[in-house]
Amino acid sequence: MRHKISDWDNAYANGINIPQGDRWPAAWVEPARLYRETLTVTGRARLGLAYGDKPRNRFDLFLSEGAPKGLVVFVHGGFWIGLDNSYWSHYARGAVERGYAVAMPMYTLAPENRIAEITVEIGSAIEAAAKEIDGPIRLIGHSAGGHLVTRMISATSPLPEAVRSRIANVVSLSGVHDLRPLLTTKMNEKQRIDRNEAYRESPALLEPLPEARVTCWVGAGERAEFIRQNALLASIWKGLGAETEAVEEPDKHHFTILDGMEDAGHPLMDALFS
Repeated sequence: MRHKISDWDNAYANGINIPQGDRWPAAWVEPARLYRETLTVTGRARLGLAYGDKPRNRFDLFLSEGAPKGLVVFVHGGFWIGLDNSYWSHYARGAVERGYAVAMPMYTLAPENRIAEITVEIGSAIEAAAKEIDGPIRLIGHSAGGHLVTRMISATSPLPEAVRSRIANVVSLSGVHDLRPLLTTKMNEKQRIDRNEAYRESPALLEPLPEARVTCWVGAGERAEFIRQNALLASIWKGLGAETEAVEEPDKHHFTILDGMEDAGHPLMDALFS
């Protein structure tokens, strides 16, 4: 059956299309705070580390009990215009329990920053975190964060070669990999994406780095556009030589898709550490 999208704002609207969707992101605040406090008491949380000169150029670093096996970097979502890293701290648990350090950066939001500038900031954050922790680096990001982590393994990645060569795997959770559909949305008044930037900053329109590995993971109960965007990158990059996988997790929507990050034994964590 043919279908044409006429309301792009609704196509990317999550809260209003999920039962009790207005619970999020507030539902994350308390568990995130408790996790930070717990690891701070045990000396395993280093909060507010600087990676640049702007106020939001900061990242939190959560440490495993023993020497870290490597580094996981989680990049948060919010359509590049909202939220910060404090909402997501508890989602470090699964990786920390698997013996990895987890860095969670925040970044200067649009409209103060353009998407291209956010890309550069995330590159700087990963580079700074990589100086703190030895070993392989694994990237995972949610929604806009999924865009940003896959951008790091695109051909025009801002990362220096010394950091790129350490990236073992990338997982994009409900990632937005083609920015062009956002051009006519209301939120683009803040994002300020133009057509040229959409082409320069969309991972699906760029070639992957050599040896790139990415799992595109989405909830089967998400908006059709997020499911399409998930399959899109995996399909295109597979054709360009990357190792890719597309997963639709049953009974998950745009917010609950993150839950697997709290469980060290969840298939999502298996995908990240594969």
